[in-house]
Amino acid sequence: MDRQQILDLYTWRQGVCFRHPYKGEVPTAHIRTVRPRDGDPETVRACRDCVVEMEQERWAEAQREGAKYEPGHAGEELQ
Repeated sequence: MDRQQILDLYTWRQGVCFRHPYKGEVPTAHIRTVRPRDGDPETVRACRDCVVEMEQERWAEAQREGAKYEPGHAGEELQ
C-alpha cells in the first residue's frame, strides 16, 4: 500500500498530535483512548506523518515476529 491508501483507512479531523503538540491544530486520526485510574479518558491523536510512521513500525514488527500485519490499526498491538 502506498501512503495515501494507508491514510485513507483513517478518519481525520482537526486535533493535536501527541508527538507534535507544538504544531497546534492539524488533521489528526484517533489512535487510542487512554483510561487513567483517576480522571476522564483521554483521546490520543496523531498527524498524518506520525500515522504513516506508526504503520511502518507495526509492519516491521510484524515482519520480525512473523505476525499478520493489517494496515489501519496504528496504536494497536499486533494480533
